[in-house]
Amino acid sequence: MSGKEMDFIKEAFDQNWVVPLGPNVNGFEKDLEDFVNHRDGETPLHKKVVALSAGTAAVHLALIACGVKAGDEVMVQSFTFCASSHPVTYLGAVPVFVDSEPDTWNIDPVLLDEAIADRIAKTGRTPKAIIPVALYGMPYKIDEIMKVAEKYGIPVIEDAAEGFGSKFAGRVLGTFGRYGVLSFNGNKMITTSGGGALICPDAEEAREILWYATQARESYPYYQHEAIGYNYRMSNICAGIGRGQMTILDGHLAHHRHVQELYCRLLADVPGFTMHREPSAVFDSNFWLCTATLDPDLKITGQDRVYDKVVEGAVGGAAGVTHAAKTAVTDCQPNDNVEALRIALDKAGIEARPLWKPMHRQPVYASNPAYVNGVSESLFKVGICLPAGPWVTDDDILYICDTIKASIIR
Repeated sequence: MSGKEMDFIKEAFDQNWVVPLGPNVNGFEKDLEDFVNHRDGETPLHKKVVALSAGTAAVHLALIACGVKAGDEVMVQSFTFCASSHPVTYLGAVPVFVDSEPDTWNIDPVLLDEAIADRIAKTGRTPKAIIPVALYGMPYKIDEIMKVAEKYGIPVIEDAAEGFGSKFAGRVLGTFGRYGVLSFNGNKMITTSGGGALICPDAEEAREILWYATQARESYPYYQHEAIGYNYRMSNICAGIGRGQMTILDGHLAHHRHVQELYCRLLADVPGFTMHREPSAVFDSNFWLCTATLDPDLKITGQDRVYDKVVEGAVGGAAGVTHAAKTAVTDCQPNDNVEALRIALDKAGIEARPLWKPMHRQPVYASNPAYVNGVSESLFKVGICLPAGPWVTDDDILYICDTIKASIIR
């Protein structure tokens, strides 16, 4: 925290703006607009931003704005967190999953093109939206994705929830497509404790999004509803936290990139352990999380004993409640050495996690159409996420790297 957060929060209480509107909400939206509309060396954009209760709410409202209804299909990156696809199902629509390319780990534009053509051939209908995801902050190949979208006339909803501050060719993610999704959950680049935002093309569309986010009321002296609305507006208190966080955003971005470079340098001499990097200078990742892959032949202490018993409770993340697992293993899980390294780091007081399990391998989506090339599933089996937050110090990184090296069987 910067200290500014408490000033904005106190001001909200002093002025009795403890509601889902107010000066902090307006100020936070203005701060976000100033940030996302900047382009390196180019004329600024004119996008509008609506602050919401969650990034998931932003995905949901963007889908509604794109006209998605029950029975429609939406092309969704498979390698992602469930918030990219669940809002599609909220609407009774069908997520059609598309696999990744190996450079950025994000949606494969070539496979996307093939998948859309096949859906049109099979159903006689064009998908209603495309959702690429900035996995762990890494920019997607948005230039190629937009060409595919324009070819078929399909709107793009950029899920930049993990990619706030990431850029492609000097332009902030979330500003290329029709809509852009941001998240300010407690673990993101900046936080409002919980919350998100939707980047909109103009003031008229932003007003429509805001109408849906505030229960979709008509202008009568009583409550009249002619459409289904939602209670998705960000509170003035949370927005105050966001305004304070925006004052330290540049520092957070610089820190995450520094952490990435330190990991790369300290682990460069470890055979079989590879940090994921930007494929070229046009990709400017925020490195929300620093990710790595382990060669399947890399041996980790204790890997012969992993998956011996059912895990109890939530491993990492904000989830406080989980259903008890039925079995210790599933038919798609990280390799034994990846799980062994996670356990070794956990025993050393270091929280590490597997990569996102692809949505097309999730039981809840077992019957959904999926266009796969094996990339996301293969990465899930060999990948791991390392700590990168603002409280992770250089000494912490040294300790993490030393623990990784000590866990490897030579």
